[in-house]
Amino acid sequence: MRRPVFAAAVYTPLIVFSLTSFACSMLAGANGAFANEAVEKSAPPNVILIVVDDMGWMDLSCQGSDYYKTPNIDRIAQEGMRFTNGYAACAVCSPTRAALQTGRYPARIGVTDWIRSLFQRGELGTPEKNPTEYVGGKNRKLLCPPNPFWMEHDEVTVAEVLGSHGYKTAYIGKWHLGDEAWYPPGQGYDENRGGCDYGQPPSYFDPYNQPKHRHPMIRAGIPSLPGRKAGEFLTHREADEAVQLIRQWKDKPFFINLGHYAVHTPIQAIDEVAAKYKQDGKSDVNAKYAAMVESIDDSTQQILQTLQELNLDDRTMIIFTSDNGGLDNGGRPTENAPLRSGKGYAYEGGIRVPFLVRWPGQIEPGTLSDTPVCSIDVFPTILDAVGVTAPTDREIDGLSLLPLLRSAGQTPLKRDELIWHFPHYRHAPGPYSILRKGNWKLIQFDEGISELYDLENDLSESNNLAEQEAEKVKTMRARLSAILESMDAKRPIANPEFSR
Repeated sequence: MRRPVFAAAVYTPLIVFSLTSFACSMLAGANGAFANEAVEKSAPPNVILIVVDDMGWMDLSCQGSDYYKTPNIDRIAQEGMRFTNGYAACAVCSPTRAALQTGRYPARIGVTDWIRSLFQRGELGTPEKNPTEYVGGKNRKLLCPPNPFWMEHDEVTVAEVLGSHGYKTAYIGKWHLGDEAWYPPGQGYDENRGGCDYGQPPSYFDPYNQPKHRHPMIRAGIPSLPGRKAGEFLTHREADEAVQLIRQWKDKPFFINLGHYAVHTPIQAIDEVAAKYKQDGKSDVNAKYAAMVESIDDSTQQILQTLQELNLDDRTMIIFTSDNGGLDNGGRPTENAPLRSGKGYAYEGGIRVPFLVRWPGQIEPGTLSDTPVCSIDVFPTILDAVGVTAPTDREIDGLSLLPLLRSAGQTPLKRDELIWHFPHYRHAPGPYSILRKGNWKLIQFDEGISELYDLENDLSESNNLAEQEAEKVKTMRARLSAILESMDAKRPIANPEFSR
């Protein structure tokens, strides 16, 4: 039995929204903010959260790419706000997805690495509890905390909060936050179309399976998204599911989290689309990846057209982002430059992502913000937008971006720091945590190495200033450690059996 955790009284969405809208409109009038009072006095707003898997910071034309063609995603930026310092809460997927659902740092939740699917755990199956024993071999200097197999039910998701206030809620696409009991229906979603424990789809083509795979689940395809038309591309199917629900719920307030499986591996694409991107200096893998990006743009076009057709445009907020930086292995399948490195790494290429918000009548079109924002901010922003109070029995790390959005970026956030925590071995030199404070970024590796970068003057992180700025490193290390301690973050410990 799930425990109720909402401290605020439950009002109808219309009453809550009307009261909040009145207050916001008064503030907007005083501050000269851009807001549409007629919209604010109408029905409660809808929210669509689009999360792309592995989309890099440079994978959109509105982000500066002259290779990828994304006119419909660009519309979100042109008709809303684009954040140049948008961040994922982790350089890999599951922790960011947990942060998006809860507004809490992965370090606080305890999901700090990507979650291994049931089929990837051999004979272990689903244990009664998440693992607690530290892991590591004799060749590792440190023992690392185990990553859980699911995000605990004790966490409160955006779907649970909105659902308790009269919203219809749906999850479409990649979930990757645990075994079947922890799929989207177990975390508050009314509808689930394809959300399971997969980190990637068996195939992007209907019936989305691998018929010769050893595991029956992979042979069957994607749970709750059965095949319907042989060869149909998965991203287009996800878009159809979203459109069907928008039409079904057009007269009710709704929240749809569209978590595209693309552009994660396997790199597969419709041949005719990939052919458009073949050119000198680009490999077949680059072209297929570009076609996958285009499929996300196709999906976005369908959603925007449907909202316009149903006259839902002005009362629907769309947030578009990615779960981590782009996969960049020497420019394959994508290129994150001028950012350094890519998915899985502590550098900007691993954590900086597209972050766009559109809400006609509420956000001045074409606005740009260099304020650092993060996945943790999505939860409180959505709740603020619909006039619902966040749970008060737990720490919510994110901040509502609504004042910033409504003021064309002029209202500053009451925050000057963000953190990341990855207490696992993946790439040399091992586990790390990050503090960005102002334009300074400290990467503290748990084996003792410190790297310090001035992002304002060194976006590509090519000049490590740790030695020249030793006092700043010391101060930032102490602050980072204090933050992690306050969250009871699990950290690596010395390995007594370590031998070189």
